[in-house]
Amino acid sequence: MTSMAEDQKNGTGGSQTLLRGLDVIEACADGPIQLAALADKLGLTRSTTHRLANALIDRRYLASVPRRGYTLGPELLKLGFLAQRQTDVVQTARPHLEELAKLSGDTVHLGVLDHDRALYLDKIAGQRRIDIRSRIGDRHPLTSTGLGKALLIDDKPLRWLALFEQDQAAGAFPIERDLWLERMKTYAASGHAFDLEENEDAIRCVAAPVRDSSGRIVAAISVSSAAQYMDDERIQALVVDVRQTAEAIARDLGWSDR
Repeated sequence: MTSMAEDQKNGTGGSQTLLRGLDVIEACADGPIQLAALADKLGLTRSTTHRLANALIDRRYLASVPRRGYTLGPELLKLGFLAQRQTDVVQTARPHLEELAKLSGDTVHLGVLDHDRALYLDKIAGQRRIDIRSRIGDRHPLTSTGLGKALLIDDKPLRWLALFEQDQAAGAFPIERDLWLERMKTYAASGHAFDLEENEDAIRCVAAPVRDSSGRIVAAISVSSAAQYMDDERIQALVVDVRQTAEAIARDLGWSDR
């Protein structure tokens, strides 16, 4: 292990100090940590760790809490908010959606929650000669679309049922309440959802939620096709690709499964 003085003498001080500073910030991410524990975690001397931490405190990237240790500082909160605001989910998702459309050969959608409807923000047509009537800007019932169900899987059953009754009263595809609820519980447990010809006649789809850095569902994606190309076996096979794509978009939005 080299000291900061040795790094500077070797001409690597700037980059080494920067990387060590980032290591200090990441080491504080799980909560308050005392100086001794922080130094041990980083493999640095206490004096080097103390100097790095103090420099970060001066710039408000860290804070020092008496008797508890170092925590993340307010500057990181500000930067995180700015980064999140600058991230456009449509722009972030687009290359992943294009790859999924190419891989599946079917129509791919991206949508978000808009009050009590699923708002479609992007659509990439598939390679098959199938007319799927959805358009960018359309708002569809949450409880009868795969994309809408994927947006709801973190919610409580009481909210599911309230939306279900509302959609049924508005003319959504008729389905027995207990059967629908049982399916929703399965979707919530598995992390993906299906549309089994509930929103558009003879059209089926596989959908999965997209999460942001906080783990909150902020969007959902789906692959849709004619029922003749979407038998039960193919729907199950597509689950892996759809979920992997949703997770890739989520990682670009700052989500981590660690």
